[in-house]
Amino acid sequence: MAHLLGAEALHLEYPTRVVFDSVTLGIEEGDRIGIVGRNGDGKSSLLGMLAGTKQPDSGRVTVRGGTRIGVLDQADNLPDDLTIGAAVVGDTPEYEWAGDARVRDVIDGLLADLPWDAEIGSLSGGQRRRVSLAKLLTGDWDVIALDEPTNHLDVEAVTWLAGHLKKRWSPNAGALLVVTHDRWFLDEICTETWEVHDRIVEPFEGGYAAYILQRVERDRMAAATEAKRQNLAKKELAWLRRGAPARTAKPKFRIDAANELIADVPEIRDKVSLQSLAVSRLGKDVVDLLDVSVTYPSTSSGTQGGSGTQGGSGTQGGSGTQGGSGTQGGSGTQGGSGTQGGSGAQGGSGTGGGGRGEKTVLKDVEWRIAPGERTGILGVNGAGKSTLLGLIAGTVEPTAGRVKRGKTVQVRTLTQRLDELEQHWNDPVRVVISGLRTSYTLGAGSKAQDLTPGQLLERLGFSSAQLSTPVKDLSGGQQRRLQLLLVLLDQPNVLILDEPTNDMDTDMLAAIEDLLDDWSGTLLVVSHDRYFLERVTDQQFAILDGHLRHLPGGIDEYLRLRHLQETSTTKQSATAAATANNAAAATAKGLDGAALRTAQKEAAALERRIQKLSQQVDRAKRALADHDQADYAGLGEKMKAIAAQESEIEELELRWFELTEEIG
Repeated sequence: MAHLLGAEALHLEYPTRVVFDSVTLGIEEGDRIGIVGRNGDGKSSLLGMLAGTKQPDSGRVTVRGGTRIGVLDQADNLPDDLTIGAAVVGDTPEYEWAGDARVRDVIDGLLADLPWDAEIGSLSGGQRRRVSLAKLLTGDWDVIALDEPTNHLDVEAVTWLAGHLKKRWSPNAGALLVVTHDRWFLDEICTETWEVHDRIVEPFEGGYAAYILQRVERDRMAAATEAKRQNLAKKELAWLRRGAPARTAKPKFRIDAANELIADVPEIRDKVSLQSLAVSRLGKDVVDLLDVSVTYPSTSSGTQGGSGTQGGSGTQGGSGTQGGSGTQGGSGTQGGSGTQGGSGAQGGSGTGGGGRGEKTVLKDVEWRIAPGERTGILGVNGAGKSTLLGLIAGTVEPTAGRVKRGKTVQVRTLTQRLDELEQHWNDPVRVVISGLRTSYTLGAGSKAQDLTPGQLLERLGFSSAQLSTPVKDLSGGQQRRLQLLLVLLDQPNVLILDEPTNDMDTDMLAAIEDLLDDWSGTLLVVSHDRYFLERVTDQQFAILDGHLRHLPGGIDEYLRLRHLQETSTTKQSATAAATANNAAAATAKGLDGAALRTAQKEAAALERRIQKLSQQVDRAKRALADHDQADYAGLGEKMKAIAAQESEIEELELRWFELTEEIG
């Protein structure tokens, strides 16, 4: 493979420390390199030096003549007065860029839901990020350098980006450098991993899972001071080998070596003990959503179920969960209590969600949350995830149906904002923790242990020197970890995590996952980080067309359902046009009476059948790993049976979507 660029004896230092010392690297065609390491160790600086946007203090970067390098950094440099179209394709005539398959693919994958002529200044931070990414990917590059490209992207967009990068070049062409904390993304696209630490860059073969294996092997031979990192990495490796979704069928490292390494590692969670403790703390009743619907006025900012539903002290399940209409302010934290308040939010024609100027976000949701349940919640932006969390936390009241809460339930939410830290902004960390409870019980049964706040901080990556740092001077990731500590020390028995992985490096994510493994309450997680979601939860639900849907097949099933949802919408439009005199009219008015009951029964039966088939497929796929790999005929028969079941699931899901549209 041809050499594209290289670095020789790179040295970089700041007034207080040396970041890199005599680093030499090479990048060749076909390389797909993920860069990992602790926050502050120099990942972005390394990427900048290799891409030519940052100069080293000494050493040099050489680039083969004619090599085109495209860069996405973390800065937002798009002018506010540009339109999306101008930012992405510039002055290129429409007939030119519209005729380019790659450009069309990028626009469809990242910007399909945004108006082409909208100004950049009117977009959210996540939307601006997608525009920046689309602008880069529409170009023709030999090397692409991406700094945290998955920030602000949802699960679907991250999956699309991984697929695009895998097929962008032929296997032995182009090169990719990516800094990201998204471990699923690293495992999906990278063939090599560079770890930045202690002024050096250490290369490992393979993606994230392979890197973890090799790092464990390295740590086993290292000094005793590496024992803590070794244990966390081994635990993560154990999860990867014992059934991490989408990995067991295509391991990227030596299975025998991995199994030997984890032979003495217990299961990541003692589910029986944690479940027992959760029941003792919560009782049998947690939160039940009984035939719940939520409707917002479409002209109000509340139609999105905005982030306000997650924030404020109301998430603690205090008096706000019991009070009258005035306590419904979930969205009131945004300064618009009228969004939820008054009789309009509780009844009248809004119950059906079909009134003029109203939008139904959730429809007929039935969910009985169990003690010790660990659930991930998926859905596109605006689907109603925030509203669902608000119903559970008590900051949102249903328009129809009711929410039943257990008497001992204490809900806390780790929001995307830093509400818990505002009153401590100027205080050193040691002052903040001095006012907290003196001990915190972690784990259950024989594994239970009492930790001080200082010990918890140590588990979350704080050094003794950082205890004297004011909260306002901590990095974003450190503030996020301190926020989590304050929430946990409140001893809730229902914990809601809203995008908890923001600003975290991979080692800190592993530390938080380790901490949550010993947490004995009910856990609900909304996150775009697929790896984290699969790692800390035992099941996933999705909000689709306002309905809450269980996902036995996990995130892969969600992505398939979303694809079918879009296909179903197109198919139904064509069918409605062809049968305008009868079927379309009935669908527009909605079913009633016997027809409605029949459709509801069929939809419920389909859900049960889909769940059963999905579980069978999952078991069959896991069984493939134990089948004799030399038995090609036997493997072929098993794969054929799996394909037939998956085909049946797809047909059933398409019919399910059609029914839910008819039921309304």
